Amino acid sequence: MEAIRPRKQLALGTHLLLDLAAEGDFANDFKEIFQRRGYGFLAPPTVLAELHEQSVNSPVARKRELARIALAKILVWDVIPLHLSAVEAGIAERLANRFLELRLLPACECNDALILAETALAKVPLLVTSDRHLLDMDEDALALAFSDADLPAAHAVHPKAMVNALR
Repeated sequence: MEAIRPRKQLALGTHLLLDLAAEGDFANDFKEIFQRRGYGFLAPPTVLAELHEQSVNSPVARKRELARIALAKILVWDVIPLHLSAVEAGIAERLANRFLELRLLPACECNDALILAETALAKVPLLVTSDRHLLDMDEDALALAFSDADLPAAHAVHPKAMVNALR
């Protein structure tokens, strides 16, 4: 049985969770403002996998430490791990591959493609991230790819842009 999720939801990317772990002002401001406004935060499965991988295998000690902090605090921050069924995970993988075929992301960014696809499958319209690969995607080509897949679009947005949109 799926947990009840808040009506207003945002997916959080790996980079944003690392920014929260580093106690970055913009990340904390974003989190506080949007939680106060009643938004729920979700972590797609690939985000959690990336954090785990970085916590164990990153060659940079600071990145390993931040990934460990993020994993330890994810529930404290009220970030709900997103669950996808096996069928949904398969659809996300096919959609991510389509993003890569269309060169919406560099070929080496398969995890970013998966994170965006998982966000769309959860019917969450925005993926909040500071990852330039996701933020710099061609929005028109992305919208067409989602339309071709009969899925609602999910868009990457920077947390500073989200906060600025409220002003």
